[in-house]
This record gives sequence, structure tokens and C-alpha cells, in this order.
Amino acid sequence: MKQSGRCSTVFLVDDDPSVRKALTRLIKAAGYQVEAFASARDFLEWRNRPDRGSGCLILDVRMPGLSGLDLQQQLLANHAQLPIIFITGHGDIPMSVKAMKHGAVDFLPKPIKDTDLLKAVEQALARADHDLAEREELEDIQRRLESLTRREREVLALVVKGLLNKQIAFELGTVEKTVKVHRARVMEKMEVQSLAELVRIAERVGIGNASPAQKNQ
Repeated sequence: MKQSGRCSTVFLVDDDPSVRKALTRLIKAAGYQVEAFASARDFLEWRNRPDRGSGCLILDVRMPGLSGLDLQQQLLANHAQLPIIFITGHGDIPMSVKAMKHGAVDFLPKPIKDTDLLKAVEQALARADHDLAEREELEDIQRRLESLTRREREVLALVVKGLLNKQIAFELGTVEKTVKVHRARVMEKMEVQSLAELVRIAERVGIGNASPAQKNQ
């Protein structure tokens, strides 16, 4: 079983000790780290730690107290991007549809086939890697944005909308030469080499509304 790159921890929540033991053994044999919990509450308490880590979650649907679907809703409410694989001995179609509509990677009936579970784990960890890379990229773009002055941000917004330097100067009540200076500083601070690259990263954080022609420049 191929192991995922940066996010290789599998979190397992099931109130059945025999299921936790069997699945932990299987997942560890495939080369992944495993953190197992007897209840959704135990998992949530652990998630509150600063070194909680990331990965994917294998989650039993029906458990005493907080159910698996309840836990999924809490994680969504907290914007926790944790791919979930549901497992259940009592699942039905409406339940599985609800889980999948809210982003679950898979919904597997017990007894679970080893190959099905490990395939789902691999897919879930691949999604976790992708989500982590997305978050890191957005954080990096935000860091660059915060280095801009207020006027440089204004120039950036107008540049990615497709305005020419003279048009930007008119909008801001300044001269074209000053706009050129601000524009050069924006390119430098945003760490881009082309207008197309600037437009792409600006769109990632919701700045501007670029035209197709700009994206191809």
C-alpha cells in the first residue's frame, strides 16, 4: 500500500474495542500511523490539543452519545478539513447520501473488506495532502498581501481588473509614473514575474475580476 506524503496519520473512532484493535492492526501494517478513540467526545478533546496533527478520520456512524454524523457536523462547523471514511453495521442509503453530501470520502459497511478500507484510506490521505497544500498556499499569498501598503493594495486590485496604468492613475488621482512605481513594488512583494501569475494568485484570495485575455498574458 502506497503511503501518503505529508499526512500519514489515520484517526479511528469506534466504540467497539474489537473493531478498533483489528482496524488499528490493519492500518499500521499498511504503513500508517494510527490514533484510536473509543468515542467522538474523546476525539474532540484530543483535537483541541495544539499538536493535534492532520490526516484522515475513520468514523463509526452509530455510537453512544455523539454519533459519527454529529461529529462530522461539528467538524464542518469548526472548518476542520479532515477527510472522513464512515464505517457502519447499520447504514442505510439516506444516511450514506447525507454523509457523502457533506464531504465524506467513503461509506463502508461492516464487516469491512481490508482492500476497500485501505483504498479509501489512501484516497482520504491524498485529499488531506491536497487540502494542506491549498491551505499553505493561501497562507503564503496572505503573507505577501500583508506586506503591501494600502496604496499598493489599491493598485493591485485595479491591475487585476485589467486597467492600464493611466486608467489606474485617473482612478486614484495620481500620475502614471507613480502608478508604475507602485505596480513594480506589487510585483516584487507578491513574488510574481508576470501579470498572468499576479491575476491567478489574486483570484485565489478573491481580489479582482480578471478577464480571460488577462489570464493568458
